[in-house]
Amino acid sequence: MANEYITKEGLSKIKKELEELTNTKRKEIAQKLEKAISYGDLSENAEYHGIKEAQRLLEQRISELDNIIKSAKVVSVHNSSQQVQVGSVVLVSHEGEKEKFQIVGTAEANPLEDKYSYSSPLGKALLGQSKGVVVKVKTPDGEREYKILEIE
Repeated sequence: MANEYITKEGLSKIKKELEELTNTKRKEIAQKLEKAISYGDLSENAEYHGIKEAQRLLEQRISELDNIIKSAKVVSVHNSSQQVQVGSVVLVSHEGEKEKFQIVGTAEANPLEDKYSYSSPLGKALLGQSKGVVVKVKTPDGEREYKILEIE
């Protein structure tokens, strides 16, 4: 099992989700399953089969979160860092526009929250780079250049 780099905040969110799924969602599904079983004839009980599928997906997610927690290597962000690292908040410019985002582990990556994985093309290009450096990133739309303006 490889280490999963993650910020302290990201690990906290994952632990909270795992707690919610194991303590609340499992009970809810068990209650729904009991009710569906009470209808009898499980072979033609669509509600029962739907709940069993939801249960399977829930257990799969619980297992996934548990594995992430077990392999988590929490990264601490050094505010005085002069190089981009996992946990860094980076301000870049691209084609005259400024973008600010955080470089995070794969488990907590979410572009909608401006959190990009260190293993993404942009994350790989930025890791270890310093303020003022211009990196080139290959994207489906062609190569793009990003200039690092700030590292927090």
